[in-house]
Amino acid sequence: MKVLIGITGCIALYKVAELVSSLRKSGHELKIVMTQSAQKLVSKDLFSAVGNCEVYTDSDAFDIRNGFIPHTELSKWPDVLVIAPATANTIAKLSYGLADNLLTMVCLAYSGDKKLLVPAMNYRMYENDATQENLRVLRNRGWWVLEPSVGHLACGEFGKGRYPENEVVQEAIEILASEKPLKNLKILVTAGPTWEPIDPVRIISNRSSGKMGYELAKTAVRLGAYVTLISGPTSLKTPYFVNEVVRVESAQEMFDAVIRKFDEVDVVIMAAAVADYTPAKISESKIKKDTEDLNIPLRKTIDILKYLGERKNNKILVGFAVETDSLEEYAKQKLMKKNLDMIVANKAEVMGSDQNSVIILKSDGTVKRVGPDEKSRIALVILSELVELRNRS
Repeated sequence: MKVLIGITGCIALYKVAELVSSLRKSGHELKIVMTQSAQKLVSKDLFSAVGNCEVYTDSDAFDIRNGFIPHTELSKWPDVLVIAPATANTIAKLSYGLADNLLTMVCLAYSGDKKLLVPAMNYRMYENDATQENLRVLRNRGWWVLEPSVGHLACGEFGKGRYPENEVVQEAIEILASEKPLKNLKILVTAGPTWEPIDPVRIISNRSSGKMGYELAKTAVRLGAYVTLISGPTSLKTPYFVNEVVRVESAQEMFDAVIRKFDEVDVVIMAAAVADYTPAKISESKIKKDTEDLNIPLRKTIDILKYLGERKNNKILVGFAVETDSLEEYAKQKLMKKNLDMIVANKAEVMGSDQNSVIILKSDGTVKRVGPDEKSRIALVILSELVELRNRS
């Protein structure tokens, strides 16, 4: 992916060095345009070094060589155009269509629809009616305006105007750059374990980290879906830009949350490791360590996948199977018994890790083996299979 980053004269620009480095490490090709004000704060050599890329400034604006006109050629080059940080001054110039430096010339000549604006400034400048009106104009012209964070500002004040975390900015870039084969689809993803309470202190749970479900939710957003994530307890950071997040603990809460959303969605991906059993009775007080053995009667939880499979109508239903042995055989049985369209099977030992190896089985009999690979890439393969499944239905 080719990303052109415009850097303007905000003190937060030092943070953009980390963004540039991260984008380069992710394999993206970069070019950078710096305003004169930005150069007063940080040398262009820094960004050239961390991005391993060319950095253009106003002095290059009219350096026309061999037919290369900088602002027109640069405007045709990127897949994604980003201005980070974007000052109130540059935002105003873009709103009025001014082209008085190389960056604004490039922006005026850019005809693509993948453009990201990352405002950062004093909170009173950001909240000023003029700035807000300029941002409304730019949103209407197709700019994605990434809201600044609330926090301590470089000037010592506190408010909304802080440059967002680079993870957020990079994820916005990834979303803009991705194709949208899942556009207009509403997808529900469940993730993580459930906690089944024994008493106010103890629970029954499993080793699921939720990583696979979270990667599926994040990737589905990139591919254009409206995503609802229903998550059991995890230590993971919520994926950025997921449309709805519902937090649950027990299997019953997971079931209730899924049923509330079921009629609203087109696809359900049940990646959560929902407990099969829960204590038949929950002690109201902590159970004391009085005996050598403790017997806890258990009862079955509701089988969410089976319940959905009996009621899915035209929805696509994707399940997961985790086994210690006979993986493919058990996955096939689960696929048929629960009336699934697709099932993703993996060995129990990968639970909690960043990598996975999976077998993807579909109701049409096709089988695909993927991995070992990062769960982020596994998620992309699973969703690509989902696209294929949807196109055939």
